Amino acid sequence: MAQTVVGLFDNWIDAQAVVNELEAAGFDRRNINIIANQTGSGLAQTRESEAGDTNFGTGGRISHGVGGLVGGAVEGGVIGGLTGLAAGLVLLAIPGIGPVLAAGPIAAMLGGAGLGAIGGGIIGALTGLGIPREEAEHYAEGVRRGGTLVTAQVPNERAQEAVAIFDRHNPVDIQERGANYASTGYTGYSENLTPYTPEQITTERNTYASAAPSNPAPINTSASTTDRTAQTGDTITVPVVEEELAVGKRAVQRGGARIHTSIEERPVEENITLREEHVNVERRPVDRLVNESDLNNAFQERSFEVTERAEEAVIAKQAHVVEEIVVNKESTERQQTVRDTVRRTNVDVEELDRDDSSVLSSNAGYADYNTYANDFRTNFNSVYGSQPGVAYTEYEPAYRFGYDLAGDPRYSSYTDWSAFESRAQQDWNSRNLGPWERFKEAVRYGWDRTRNAARNTAARL
Repeated sequence: MAQTVVGLFDNWIDAQAVVNELEAAGFDRRNINIIANQTGSGLAQTRESEAGDTNFGTGGRISHGVGGLVGGAVEGGVIGGLTGLAAGLVLLAIPGIGPVLAAGPIAAMLGGAGLGAIGGGIIGALTGLGIPREEAEHYAEGVRRGGTLVTAQVPNERAQEAVAIFDRHNPVDIQERGANYASTGYTGYSENLTPYTPEQITTERNTYASAAPSNPAPINTSASTTDRTAQTGDTITVPVVEEELAVGKRAVQRGGARIHTSIEERPVEENITLREEHVNVERRPVDRLVNESDLNNAFQERSFEVTERAEEAVIAKQAHVVEEIVVNKESTERQQTVRDTVRRTNVDVEELDRDDSSVLSSNAGYADYNTYANDFRTNFNSVYGSQPGVAYTEYEPAYRFGYDLAGDPRYSSYTDWSAFESRAQQDWNSRNLGPWERFKEAVRYGWDRTRNAARNTAARL
């Protein structure tokens, strides 16, 4: 059973951060949706002088020719911050809202892959995700006024985790925002409304700007880097982002055949022999004596009638099938190699030269990690080496983590592992280093070994 977590964001960067964090936490990107008002997202850059297409990954194709929308933003890499989800990014025109950028299954629900105008449907798409209609209208109105909507269908057991991710990035209180809309005359979302202009969106954002946190956490959406010096107790997380190539298929019309039938008349002729009767009347002079036969008919008034008969042509037509036109379709398959490039963040770790004496001054009695490296490897071979497919490189971070804990001033008061384990596990999980139950014994050994060696050194001194 899954639940839908939904949030509206005034700032595109906040919405982008939510999507990235959801993916980093292992939520299936195929269940994540994003709809951003293209006018208010900060991704519009007019390119009136250019025409043509920009390939965006292997998913949707965004055209510069449609009013110059989004072309510069794609080339500038802003949308690239969405990592894998952006492979399905499409530009749609929604009645009442105007142009939006959409990614995820909701893009197909609204208009399918690629560019195209749709006949509405955003309310139906949202209610189809289980969002009550009243809230769905508030969310649609929020997008109309320049906001960005993010939804995620998540397993029940991880719903609170997803909610916590949304809450970290300044989501809008949709009930409060709906009440604010109503105070300005809003009575409900309608496809017949006029889309907001950039100026109106700016005014709308200024209205709620005071509710935003004064010092929001910076979100890195470019390829630039920032130097930072870690203080004691600080944790610096460097995300390793890798794009995946997603290749889909869609049906396109390549050709075909259109068949028409028409009636044609043409003259035909056929020869036939016809029989006709003709009555001939002939009067001949005769000079002979009357015989008995003549006497029987003599001096009587009579009339005779002789009829003529003739044959005439009678036409009858009978239809015959003389030819058949058979139309069918057959499908064939062909292999096509799709080539593109994907990006990956490579992190190079460089050990800086350091004065060991300065380290010992703040963590007195603790030698350099390399002093214990061979001991850690020996312990690994003894405890884990017999397990098939297990390498020391998997467990080395756990030994190093135990070493770091032993020298961390925050934990100097702990002397017993059973009392310290829960605190160590909390720190381990915050760094996403792996399953605690699998690596905890290696962490404990690193902690015990380092502390024992430090105590022995102190005793000798």
